Amino acid sequence: MRARREGAKASIDMNSLIDLTFLLLVVFIVTLPTLEQSIHVMLPVGKTSKAQDDKKKTFSITVNSTGQIYVGEVPTTRDDLKASLTKAVADDPELSVLVRGDVRVGYGDVYEVVKIAKDCNVKHLGLVSKEK
Repeated sequence: MRARREGAKASIDMNSLIDLTFLLLVVFIVTLPTLEQSIHVMLPVGKTSKAQDDKKKTFSITVNSTGQIYVGEVPTTRDDLKASLTKAVADDPELSVLVRGDVRVGYGDVYEVVKIAKDCNVKHLGLVSKEK
């Protein structure tokens, strides 16, 4: 019998590809929290309740240390906040509003945002804090 001749075998070294995959995974895990909320606020420390249902649509309002209001990551005025919140509640009456207030901002600034939300008939309002 004649021995079979095997042709050239091509192979790819997978070690470098696996290393690259893990490197990208770590980079995304580290940078994802900063991409979610790029407005830096020092949240007050307190006991938090159960996390809300992820299926609900949320409307995020942030008040930074200087009293500037942001809807998501877009700076806005109190009048524009009221208009956009009224429209959002008209589209979804069960809309959840989360207010993130910097610990260094005055009570009155956060209260104004909560009052605007109440005037817009928001049913689900939460104040975001950091766990101890």
